[in-house]
Amino acid sequence: MKFASRATAISPFLAMAYGEKASALEKQGKDVIRLNLGEPDFGAPEPVLAAMKESLNIPDFPYTSALGMPELREAIARFYETKHGVKISPSRVVVTAGASGALLLASAALVEPGDNVILGDPSYPCNRRFLNAFGAEVTLVPTRSEDNFQLTAESVADNWKQNTKGVLIATPANPTGTAIDIDELIKIGEYCNANGGFLIVDEIYLDLSLSINDDASQSTSNKNAKLRTVLANDKLQDTVVVINSFSKYFGMTGWRLGWCVVPEVMTPIVEKLAQNLFICPSTLSQKAALACFTSEALAQCEQNRINLTKRASFVFNALEKIGLRLDAQPDGAFYAFINIKHTGLSAIEFCDALLSQHHVALTPGNDFGEHNADHYVRLSFATDMDRLNEGLTRLAKFVKSLN
Repeated sequence: MKFASRATAISPFLAMAYGEKASALEKQGKDVIRLNLGEPDFGAPEPVLAAMKESLNIPDFPYTSALGMPELREAIARFYETKHGVKISPSRVVVTAGASGALLLASAALVEPGDNVILGDPSYPCNRRFLNAFGAEVTLVPTRSEDNFQLTAESVADNWKQNTKGVLIATPANPTGTAIDIDELIKIGEYCNANGGFLIVDEIYLDLSLSINDDASQSTSNKNAKLRTVLANDKLQDTVVVINSFSKYFGMTGWRLGWCVVPEVMTPIVEKLAQNLFICPSTLSQKAALACFTSEALAQCEQNRINLTKRASFVFNALEKIGLRLDAQPDGAFYAFINIKHTGLSAIEFCDALLSQHHVALTPGNDFGEHNADHYVRLSFATDMDRLNEGLTRLAKFVKSLN
């Protein structure tokens, strides 16, 4: 049997691979601290769980529209207005099987074989895999800590080729948790627009600001807030695609539900693709997700976010005491992208030794790019404080042993 080159050329997802190594150790009776995956430990809000249970009393879950339930698309559009002060038409909202489904649809709709797409390095590995699957050539542009590990308008222009079709940016980003300056993002969007290209912005961590004072009211009223949706810029409405998800802010990873906001002209294109590739997102998950936008659920999500900011402060302070450096301070999400160059170990050597000797799982920087990838590891603090404390204590012992 001969497999397609797109399947044989793809690299393993190391975050998941280290999860499998952790599972093997746990089967041996070892207590493994898993700080390798970006999966919030707080789970779905209580109203969502209640809505799920209630819907099971009437088990009628037919296919929905390929674009998602109209009432859920309307609820997402209202969320942008109440949370971010941005009015968008529900007709531009497409509910998908997770952010991954949204990225797949966007890639299928926008790229042809041989097209070039620009991404920053480091960046979430699966993003480029979707583009590669549809024949795109991806240019990974090295980013600097001084630029928050984000692309700049200048770096985009310098790397724009004759066959470049667009740019994909995540803000806040995985693995760094850093956000792009909103003015720089607008410049990139305008450059793409001027050159007939698209801009895809992955905003799945947008509502997980690590600022204690960055609440819904401030993000709506403060024009200069660090984390703002690119949809706030009217000039980019016809060329920008925004990706989001219920997985992170709403803690619904395994529910496999996300959405994208696309230009009006793109909706029927995406609908045809979704009909043929997915039929529709999960009806059960969609029905339950309507409860995400109740005041009770949103209050719970905000409390979860505040708890994450406390964890972030704890982790960043602990890493400093251990002697591990963050080259750029995270703005959102739940990651610490740690510089381990001074240890003399490569990222994979560091993660292998830490897991085998002290039973703490991290993710090597090699997952996220090529430029200086061996010098970084990613720690996820999407777990409770007791486990974080134990994991960091073990990490400190490991680093001390290297000295």
